Amino acid sequence: MTVDKELEKLSRLTPPAATPEARARALAAAMQAFDTAENNAPAAQGNAKGWRQSSIINWIWSPIMNKKFLAGSALATLLVIPAAGYLTIELTRNGSPIVDQTEIAGDLSKSEASKQPAATVGQPVTIAPQAPAGNASLAVQSVADAQAPQDKVAPALAKPDSSQTSEFDANDIAALTNKPEGSAAALGAAKRSAPAAPGIAPQRQLAEPMAAIAPSPAPPAEGRVQIQLDPDRERFANAAANPVKSVATDPVSTFSADVDSASYAFVRRSLTGGAMPDPLSVRVEEMINYFPYDWPGPDNADRPFKATVTVMPTPWNHDTELMHVAIKGYDIAPATTPHANLVFLIDVSGSMDEPDKLPLLKSAFRLLVNRLKPDDTVSIVTYAGNAGTVLTPTRVAEKSKILSAIDRLEAGGSTGGAEGIEAAYDLAKQGFVKDGVNRVMLATDGDFNVGPSSDEDLKRIIEERRKDGIFLTVLGFGRGNLNDSLMQTLAQNGNGSAAYIDTLAEAQKTLVEEAGSTLFPIASDVKFQVEFNPERIAEYRLIGYETRALKREDFNNDRVDAGDIGSGHSVTAIYEITPKGSPAVMNDDLRYGAADKAPAAAADSAHHGELAFVKMRYKRPGEDKSALITTPVDDNNAVTTLDAAPQDVRFSVAVAAFGQKLSHVAAVDAYSYQAIADLAAASRGADAFGYRSDFLGLIRLADGLSQR
Repeated sequence: MTVDKELEKLSRLTPPAATPEARARALAAAMQAFDTAENNAPAAQGNAKGWRQSSIINWIWSPIMNKKFLAGSALATLLVIPAAGYLTIELTRNGSPIVDQTEIAGDLSKSEASKQPAATVGQPVTIAPQAPAGNASLAVQSVADAQAPQDKVAPALAKPDSSQTSEFDANDIAALTNKPEGSAAALGAAKRSAPAAPGIAPQRQLAEPMAAIAPSPAPPAEGRVQIQLDPDRERFANAAANPVKSVATDPVSTFSADVDSASYAFVRRSLTGGAMPDPLSVRVEEMINYFPYDWPGPDNADRPFKATVTVMPTPWNHDTELMHVAIKGYDIAPATTPHANLVFLIDVSGSMDEPDKLPLLKSAFRLLVNRLKPDDTVSIVTYAGNAGTVLTPTRVAEKSKILSAIDRLEAGGSTGGAEGIEAAYDLAKQGFVKDGVNRVMLATDGDFNVGPSSDEDLKRIIEERRKDGIFLTVLGFGRGNLNDSLMQTLAQNGNGSAAYIDTLAEAQKTLVEEAGSTLFPIASDVKFQVEFNPERIAEYRLIGYETRALKREDFNNDRVDAGDIGSGHSVTAIYEITPKGSPAVMNDDLRYGAADKAPAAAADSAHHGELAFVKMRYKRPGEDKSALITTPVDDNNAVTTLDAAPQDVRFSVAVAAFGQKLSHVAAVDAYSYQAIADLAAASRGADAFGYRSDFLGLIRLADGLSQR
C-alpha cells in the first residue's frame, strides 16, 4: 500500500468532523503506511516522506489544534507536534492511555531550544518523580507554548502534586527523549533549577505545568507505559446530615452562627457547568443565608440583634412543622463606618495561573479598593513557596499605587500558605487601628502544600493569631484543587467568614454590595441554643449547620469560639419539628424516666404553652464577656398554612428544600424539583438584583441533570 493510497483512504473514512477515536485509528494506520513506504520505496521517494507526514498530521489535527501550534521550524513540526498530538489523542480517548514509546518522537536539541527568545529561559515546568527503568514515558512540551501561554492549544494534561514534584528550566526540555536510557539524565537535570519567587515575577511563568508522568500501578506490556492523570483534588468536609432527635432525651440544640456563602456559589458553578454538585459541597445553611432578606432589624446598636420566629406547616411532610428563626443584625450607617486596616493575602502559586483564579482575583480586589474610603489602608502580601510583602500599608487616597501593585501580580511556584498567613497577621498587627476594622483577606484556591499544611496545623496558627483582635475573610477561587475543607477550617477558627468567587458578579455582590457585612463586624462568637418543650414537641431536626454544631455546655463558655456577624448580616435557621402525637413521630416513648420529668413539667405552668425557647449569645468586638438575648416561641408565632407565612420566609424554605435535595437528605426524597420551583417562584418577590431568578434557573438545571 502506498502513502498516496493511504491518504485517499483516510479522506474517505475519517472526515474532519470525525471523533478523536476515529482520528487516533487513522493516525496509527498512517504511521504504519509511513513505515512500509520507508522500507520499500526508493531513496528519492524518501525525500518526500517528511512533507507527506506533515500533510497527514495537518489534515488529522487541524480541527482540534490551534494553527499557531504548527508555526515554527520544520524540525519542530516533524518532531514536537506528532509527539504532543498523538499523546493528546490518547488522553482524550480514555483518560489513562497506553502509549507506544516508538510512536512519540521527542528529541528537541539544546541548540534548537537556545534559539528561542530569552523569555522562555528560567520558567518552571513541573514533572513527577522518575518511573522505574524501562517504564518512563516523557512528554515534550512545545517551546511555542512556553513563549505564549495565553495562546496554549490545550490545557495541561495533569496538575501534579507539587509536594512530590520538582521544577526545571524550559531549556532542560532538550534533555528529554523517548528513550529509556535518556530518562535518568533528563530527570537529573530537572532537579537543578531554583523555585520561582512569589509575587511580582520578573518573567511570566508558564500558564500550565507540564503533564505529570507517573509510574504504572502494574507492570505494563513490553515497550509500553501507563500515563495517569492526577485525580481531582477538591476537598470538602465530610459531615452527615443532622439526625432526628427526641426531645425526651435531647431537648437542647446548640450551634454556632454561620454567615458564609461559599457553598451556594460552588453549587451554582457546578450546575451551570453541566454537573450535579458533590453532595459534600452542599451546606444548606450557606445556601439559605446567601440571599438578602428583609427581616426586621433592631432599632439601635445597644441591642444589636433581633429574632423573628415563624412556625408553619412543612411543605414536604404534612405531619410535621417548620420552626423558622430569622436573626437580623444592626446595620451600621456608611457615614459612621470605622476606618479599615486591610491586608490582602494573595496566593500567587502556579495553581492560580488560570483565568478564573488570579486574573479574577485581581479584578475582585480592584472592585473592593474602589469601595474603600480614602483614609482606609491596604497592604498586600503574597505567598508561593515563601512569603513576600508587595505593598506596605498604603492609604486608599493613593489608589493608583494600590491598583498598580495588584495589576503586577504574577503566578508561579508551589504553595506555602502558612508562612504567608504569619506575614499577613504581622503586617495587620503593625498597622492595627484601635476601634477600627483590622482584617486579613486571604484569597486562594486552597492548595497549601509547602510548610505546615494540614488543616490542624493551620487551624492552630489561626487560633493563636485571632487573639490579636484581627478578623479573617477567606475568598476561594477556581476549580480542580479547591480545598474547601481548609477554607472552612480557617474561617471558623479565625474570627472569619468564607465566600467563593466564581464570577466578577459574585465579587461585586460579596465585596461591594455586601461590603458592610463583609468587612465591619458587630459581634463575635455568636451562638444559638434552642430548647424544645417536651409537652408540645416530640422530635426535631436542625436543617444544616452540621459543621457548626456545639456542645450544650459550650453555649455559656466564653472561651469557646463561634461565628462572627457583620453589619446588617442576617442569619436564618430552620428546624423541622414533630408535634406531640403526630403520626410522623419516629421514636417510641420512654418506659423509664418519663414519669420523673412529668411533675416538673406540670408545675411549670408559666411555660406550659411554649413550643420552644431561643437563646443567643454574642460578644461585642473587643470584649471578652458575652451578652444574652432570649426569645420564647409559642402559638402566637404560628401560621395555619404555608401561604400565610411571610414571603421571604417561604422563599428561604424553598432554598432549604433545594439544598437538602442536592445533598440527598431522605426527608425530601418525595418532594420534587418542580414543587421546589413552584414554591420559590410564588415567593420570589421584587428581586432587585436577580439572585432569586437565577436560583429558579438552578432548580431547572438540577431537575434536568438529575434525570440523565
